[in-house]
Amino acid sequence: MQFSMTITTPSFPSLPPFHHSTSHPPSYKHPPITILQNPTKPHDNSIKSLKNSGFLSAIGNAIEEQEYRKARAEVIRKGTGLEGYTIEGLSIGGHETCVIVPELKCAFDIGRCPARAVAMNFLFITHAHLDHIGGLPMYVATRGLYSLTPPTVFVPPAIKDDVENLMELHRKMGMVELNLDLVALDVGETYELRNDLVVRPFKTHHVIPSQGYVVYSVRKKLKKQYEHLKGREIEKKKKSGVEITDIILSPEVAFTGDTTSDFLLDPRSSDALRAKVLITEATFLDDKCNIEHAREHGHMHIDEIMEHAKWIRNKSILLTHFSSRYHIEEIRQAVAKLQSKVSGKVVPLTEGFRSMYTS
Repeated sequence: MQFSMTITTPSFPSLPPFHHSTSHPPSYKHPPITILQNPTKPHDNSIKSLKNSGFLSAIGNAIEEQEYRKARAEVIRKGTGLEGYTIEGLSIGGHETCVIVPELKCAFDIGRCPARAVAMNFLFITHAHLDHIGGLPMYVATRGLYSLTPPTVFVPPAIKDDVENLMELHRKMGMVELNLDLVALDVGETYELRNDLVVRPFKTHHVIPSQGYVVYSVRKKLKKQYEHLKGREIEKKKKSGVEITDIILSPEVAFTGDTTSDFLLDPRSSDALRAKVLITEATFLDDKCNIEHAREHGHMHIDEIMEHAKWIRNKSILLTHFSSRYHIEEIRQAVAKLQSKVSGKVVPLTEGFRSMYTS
C-alpha cells in the first residue's frame, strides 16, 4: 500500500562530538615451543647460549603473533549486532552488495543472490549497477522455487520500466514465472511495510539515478490537549471520531547505497543522519585514490566522512563498499581514525575481504 504522509519532525540542535573507546580482541595463545635438551650433543652449549640470549624466545613470540593474526583473519562474522538489529551481508565495491536486516525482513541491494537474502520479503534497490541489482532475477526465482510469497521490490522510478523489461526477458528465456510486486517509490513518498513500519527514499548522488532508503518505526502518541483526560473520556472521544493521537515516525535504519559525500550536506538527508543505524559507503580509504577520484566515480572517500562528521548523529554507523584493493587490517585502521570523529559506534562490514597475513 502506497500513500502520502506529511509528518513534521522536530529540529535537533548541533551536538558536540563524543569519543568512544574501541574494543580489543582477546589474546590468542600459541602452544609453547619445546626445546629438546637431551641427549646432550656437541653443539648443546650453543643452544643454551641462544636460549640465554633470548633469540629463541623472540622467534617464539614472532610465531605466536603471526598465528594470532592468521586466526583473527579467518574469523567470518555472519552478523553484526547494532542497536537491536542483526545486520549481515556482503559489500565489496564493484563486485557485489547485499545488506540484510532480518528483524525488518529487508534486504538492501542484491548484486548477487546470497542465500540469506532469499527469506527477506522486502528488497530495496538503490540504483541499476550490476553489483547492486544483478541478483534480482535469481532472488525472485528462488523465492518462487521455495513457494514463498512474491517479494515487494522497491526501485527508483527512473529504472522501473527497465526492471520490468529485465524480468520479462528472464521469463521468456527461462519459460518460468517470476512473480514480484515492483514498486517505483520516489524521494519523499512513504510506503507502509506493516502497521508499525514505513519506508521513505531520500536523494543520493551517484553517476546514474540513485536513491537511499530510511525505514521508520511508527507509533501513536496521545495529543497534548488530551493528556489530562481519563481513560473513559479518551475512549469516548475516540468513538466519536475525534483524532486523539499524533503519528510519530522514528528513523531506525538508513541505507545509502553508492553516493558521493553530497548527501551528508543535504538537509533532506536529516532523517538518514539521525537514524539509529546508518549503513553507508566508504569506497576509498587512502591517498592512492584521493577525494577527487572518489567524487568523479560517484563514491565517498573516508576523509570526506571525517570532514563532515559533525552532521552524523547516528548511534551506529556500518561502513560498506570498500574497494577490493584493501585488506581487513587497512579497513580497520581507517575506521579507527573515523571513530575518533563521531559519537556513534563505527563498524566496518568486512565479510569477503582478505587479511594481509593470509596467502
